[in-house]
Amino acid sequence: MSIKTVTYEYHHMGIPTTQERPGERYSSTFKMFTSGGENSEFRIQYHRFEEDSPLHPLIKTVPHVAFRVSSIDEAIAGKTVILGPYYPFAGFRVAMIDDHGTPIEFIETTLSEEEIWSGPKANSVIYPDDAT
Repeated sequence: MSIKTVTYEYHHMGIPTTQERPGERYSSTFKMFTSGGENSEFRIQYHRFEEDSPLHPLIKTVPHVAFRVSSIDEAIAGKTVILGPYYPFAGFRVAMIDDHGTPIEFIETTLSEEEIWSGPKANSVIYPDDAT
């Protein structure tokens, strides 16, 4: 039996909503609108989904907590993966699991918080229509 050495650090919280919010960005990939995060001390994001969003039902209906991890592969080993792992943009790898009915997001990156939260990203999988 191997011992997990992955480290976990709080990154953000995502809350599903049905209300339009100021500053929403649209993801044509996931058919969702996202707002918040970058201007919140606690990095709270809100996600509003179109009816035909391809994301897992848990992601669309249950709040999630996201952790920056030292190894996504270790973090998801033996877990029920409901998204990814994938690179939404260069240098930023993401996966989500179902932890007893709660979605948990894992982020593996060497990017700074400023690089993560600042504007559109080149070759963005999530926001391909506004990436620069």
